[in-house]
Amino acid sequence: MLYGYGVLNNHVPTLKATAMGGGGATDAQSFITAAAITDATQQNAINTLVTDLKTYGIWNKMKAIYPFVGGTASAHKFNLKDPRDLDAAFRLTFSGGWTHSSTGALPNGTTGYAETYFNPTTGYSVNNSAHISFYSRTNSSEAGDNDMGCYDVNNLVISTRRSDQSNNTFLYANTLSGGIGFVDSNSLGLYVSNRINNQANGFKNGISKGSNTVADNARNNRNVVIGANNAFGFNITAYSSRQSAFASIGDGLTDTEAANFYTAVQAYQTTLSRNV
Repeated sequence: MLYGYGVLNNHVPTLKATAMGGGGATDAQSFITAAAITDATQQNAINTLVTDLKTYGIWNKMKAIYPFVGGTASAHKFNLKDPRDLDAAFRLTFSGGWTHSSTGALPNGTTGYAETYFNPTTGYSVNNSAHISFYSRTNSSEAGDNDMGCYDVNNLVISTRRSDQSNNTFLYANTLSGGIGFVDSNSLGLYVSNRINNQANGFKNGISKGSNTVADNARNNRNVVIGANNAFGFNITAYSSRQSAFASIGDGLTDTEAANFYTAVQAYQTTLSRNV
């Protein structure tokens, strides 16, 4: 596919597909305009990411996609699936200490978190289909950290390489027990906490880290946050200091979809020269 560039009144280049009917160009352009992305490499990376997710049949499973591209808080806040500047569109609000750069969004580990405004009770249509993902660019072992999630009746959490838990990573998706735990040699790459039907499973870089049969549990009535955990009301805790280059919230993924999801996200990161 070849792409040409036009110019909008606000001087943000527009991405125009000149072959194959446009692929992901329309959805990509909405995000590019909202986030004021002017760099051609970043524009093409976003367009290819959208096209790949659609080709793999994953796009429609996504509720929110945070590509963390553009290098500023004002660019990083937008949801690729619905790039309106509204709480209802699940755009991020950053609180506490954050550092925004071309490689992603880095919380300070003590006060930094991002509110997604996504509540699993209303955001998911069923109890037994859910995922969250987090792409970590920081290799560290931290005590008590949660990189993303919420908790009340169940865990919907990504908690990578816990030094207080023998360097285990824990991945939970709408489960109180039965989540996935595994010894992690590093905290780099794409983590997915996943549940599909009665199976809770987890993935790192597209590879399954285990699965458990779990009961059909209720959904949490707490908003998901990035960079920490939102537990028992609006009680932000378990702050992380890992840089994120991508995060998502959506329905459950099959093993094949999880592998393809990693392929698409890693290609996106590679185009931006920030893959790990």
